[in-house]
Amino acid sequence: MAQKESPSKDGAVLEPDIEVLIQVARMRMPFGRYAGTRLIDLPEPYVVWFRNKGYPKGRLGMLLATLFEIKANGLESLLAPLRDPSDPRFVAKPTTAFREGD
Repeated sequence: MAQKESPSKDGAVLEPDIEVLIQVARMRMPFGRYAGTRLIDLPEPYVVWFRNKGYPKGRLGMLLATLFEIKANGLESLLAPLRDPSDPRFVAKPTTAFREGD
């Protein structure tokens, strides 16, 4: 997956951490109403609720915050190739293509 480098405010180049994106696509919610559901498949209102009430501490909280940004920007389909290959929603390539200028 090619990534365009874009400088942040302080000039540092920011690149998505592929391991974080893979975890968002494959990890299952460990507790609560949606325990066992893959994070990427959590309903958007549930993710928004976490944003408003506060994310759990640690890695799960960081993954849920990342998931919020993905869902808020409608980018879920870009994670389809990162899903577990046994997942019925797995696709070998993204369903949408990014074009320069989009």
